[in-house]
Amino acid sequence: MFSLRSISLIAAVGLCHFSAHATETDDIKQQLAALKAQIAALEQRLAEQEAAGEKAAALLAQQQVEATDDSTEKTDGIKLGGAIRTNYSHTSYSDGNKNRGGDFAFDIFRLNLNGSIGDVLLNAEIRFFDYMTAVKYAYVGYQLTEDWQVQAGITQVPFGNWPYNSHNYFFSTNYYLGLEDDHDLGIMFKRQLADNWQLDLGFFKNDELGGVEGYVSSRADRYSYDIVGYRQGDDGIYDDPAQPLGEYNTFSGRFAYQLEHSSDFTTELGVSALAGGLHDGSSRAGSYNAWALHLNSHYQRWNLQLQHGEYHYNIDDVERMAVGAYAFYDSIAAKAKTSTVNLAYSLPIEWGPVTGLQFYNNYGLVYDKSDNSRDTMMNVTGFSVAAGGLFTYFDLVHARNQPFVGGSAAGDSNETERRFNINIGYYF
Repeated sequence: MFSLRSISLIAAVGLCHFSAHATETDDIKQQLAALKAQIAALEQRLAEQEAAGEKAAALLAQQQVEATDDSTEKTDGIKLGGAIRTNYSHTSYSDGNKNRGGDFAFDIFRLNLNGSIGDVLLNAEIRFFDYMTAVKYAYVGYQLTEDWQVQAGITQVPFGNWPYNSHNYFFSTNYYLGLEDDHDLGIMFKRQLADNWQLDLGFFKNDELGGVEGYVSSRADRYSYDIVGYRQGDDGIYDDPAQPLGEYNTFSGRFAYQLEHSSDFTTELGVSALAGGLHDGSSRAGSYNAWALHLNSHYQRWNLQLQHGEYHYNIDDVERMAVGAYAFYDSIAAKAKTSTVNLAYSLPIEWGPVTGLQFYNNYGLVYDKSDNSRDTMMNVTGFSVAAGGLFTYFDLVHARNQPFVGGSAAGDSNETERRFNINIGYYF
């Protein structure tokens, strides 16, 4: 986004250029006044659209070109960023981990590309783990109008509280069902927040690895959870899928309306839905759908998120599905309900390099499962710390039948497991 200082500097350069070629004093005064009016208009537009993010950046970039001399060229460029993260964990479900006093390990190295060339936007992220490499998202975009943007490639599926239905490092229970921060291959049209409402409409041809017949070494080497098969008979919860499946031709939509109660109190109410097909490599094997109602309310430094929904994978005589992510296969019920309640408090602070703290409690429950397995529950109490390029999560997790906390989303345990986790990331 252009800053006001940048706008003023470009305008000043335009004024000097114009003055060098003008010969009539009256003409100079008139055009000086015109340029000053343009600068004032740009400043006002910036103030009004500061919260609109990418849309404001695109609009200001277009206006900046129009406000300067016709000979001025736009500046294209792609910015490179990324992060390096490490992780410490102390768990209740591993005797070895407890005996060692926890484990400290490398998490990820990631690279981000963001920018534009001409009028075409680029946004991409690739993640490098010890055990796999995964593209989280990679898409090109174009600002069709002031309100509408189109994105094509591996992009986030619009569903639920946006962009995350959580505050902690582990996301919510929805993430492990493929219903939070999921990215697939397709096209999306976004009506960015204007007139207090937002609409996202997407069509996704298949998952980010090419679907059921994607040319990859392992369909579990991915960032976000997707269906990779279904379970039958004596299939193990963590087995490689013996009956492969892939999502295809999925339509997804998300509508949200923002209520402005006061200058420091807003509430976004929304509804999301998606529906698509399941393919076994030779023919259509079934279908799937999901819906959710969600609320995201900000009052001063407080943030409350509520979400409730249901998903259903519809295949004859199948009650359990295979999913894959993080080089790991797991299982989920073919049908279930899901509810989450998240509360957070943000505290700006000036303490050495520390500039912000956020305290939170995130609770999620997956229940009424079609495979009759026990409920999945996860509660995360913690806080995050922002300090320069460092961002750190401190999380205390209590969970039952929860992946990465000693269980599976298709588990049948009544034991509550615990995990204390610290994730330290340096972002550049």
